Amino acid sequence: MREAQFRRSNQAMVLLFLVLCFSANAAASSASQNRREAQPPSVDDGRTSSAVFPLYGNIYPDRLYFLSLLIGDPPRPYFLSMDAGSDLTWIQCDAPCVSCSKGPHPLYKPPKDGIVPCAHPTCDSLHTISSPHCESPSDQCDYEVNLAGKISSRGVLISDAISVNLLNGSLLRPRLNFGCGYEQQIRDNNSPSKTDGVLGIGAGKSSLSSQLHEHGLAGNVFGHCLDRNGGGYLFFGDDLIPSSAVSWTPISTNASREKYSPGPAVFFVGRKPLGKNFDVAFDAGSAFTYLAARPYELFLASMMRDVEGRRLNPTAGDGALSLCWRAAAKPFKTLGEARRYFKPLAMAFSQGRRAVLTIPPENYLILTKQGSVCLGVLNGTAAELRDVSVIGGISMQDLTVVYDTENGRMGWARANCQRVPGAAAASPLPALLEQAHVPNLGPFFRSASGTDNEAVAAAEPASAPSPV
Repeated sequence: MREAQFRRSNQAMVLLFLVLCFSANAAASSASQNRREAQPPSVDDGRTSSAVFPLYGNIYPDRLYFLSLLIGDPPRPYFLSMDAGSDLTWIQCDAPCVSCSKGPHPLYKPPKDGIVPCAHPTCDSLHTISSPHCESPSDQCDYEVNLAGKISSRGVLISDAISVNLLNGSLLRPRLNFGCGYEQQIRDNNSPSKTDGVLGIGAGKSSLSSQLHEHGLAGNVFGHCLDRNGGGYLFFGDDLIPSSAVSWTPISTNASREKYSPGPAVFFVGRKPLGKNFDVAFDAGSAFTYLAARPYELFLASMMRDVEGRRLNPTAGDGALSLCWRAAAKPFKTLGEARRYFKPLAMAFSQGRRAVLTIPPENYLILTKQGSVCLGVLNGTAAELRDVSVIGGISMQDLTVVYDTENGRMGWARANCQRVPGAAAASPLPALLEQAHVPNLGPFFRSASGTDNEAVAAAEPASAPSPV
């Protein structure tokens, strides 16, 4: 009872804070708007191009890929991990914060004019029968999301400027909607977090991809390229879709809405079929690949038979990686040395043109610091993933994976993920981080209330961001 009273008290405090901020800024917004409308936008609107964000991190030992998003005015960096199982992007927020973990940067401070009302379509897309609804269209938009791994966020929908680099060289700062999370459960809130929040890359209206499409900045397409040695890039728009060698398949309409799915597949180890009609989904936010109970059992049995008698010795596991081996002669120095002991895992999808995803051993094995190799394919049932096998980041390394929701398809092709292809091929990834401080785009974008963007109040000075 005391915990419930504490929660209600803190939520009331957050609501009062945000309502007061919204009211205090209303009087100044009209004059601010008139001043800005008299000024032309300071950057080319750059429409029809694609947006690119460098990725950082790795599968081992960090077990996540993340991007640095510049938010606010002046822009400040925040590290966000990707999650295909959710639409909403959210960051830990000082509104004030009820429950937050220590992240790599100071808590985000929302702008006084940034509250998104319940009447906004983005808010409507977040509310289901089981989530909070609005009592009045003018109320602030509250949200609550629950992710895998017992991660959750509760907060208020906010609109603020986000820096977007385009392949045509333009830098835009449209106001986009995202969650200001004032109450989080992130595994262990007492331990430091490697990121400040989550980038939802689902197909819903609240996702960053959908919002960029609505603003006319990019097609309703996004993709990613994860480099095996760490890093890579995330893109929005169709400019970076490979021109050839893409295995395309329709996005399944029968699968769970929580993740992108190419539909059911036949599984193979080497050339031997393991079974058919296994449901599959893609999620780059998951470091490892998880197979449902039956395909996991069949895959493991087949692999163990192949490993027997091949001069590999079982060795101690590494955290969640319980199945590991070491060469009898000497430690492995590269995954290339280990791949000859294992066979590729393949999935043939029955929809469309029967696209095949081939996962070579280096895309399901992990080389540890001790020179062992561990199986990066885990039991999905133990992780409460039910009957769907999830292709995680480990199995998408050195692939360009495209989610073309505009045309109802998804595809993949082998790629060099160290450099952005196409128009920016000559630019190394770090160069894409050079984000200038430019004013907001002005009347090209609309705020949550339907009027032109309001001036964003300057945030308080923050301490220097700490490294990961």
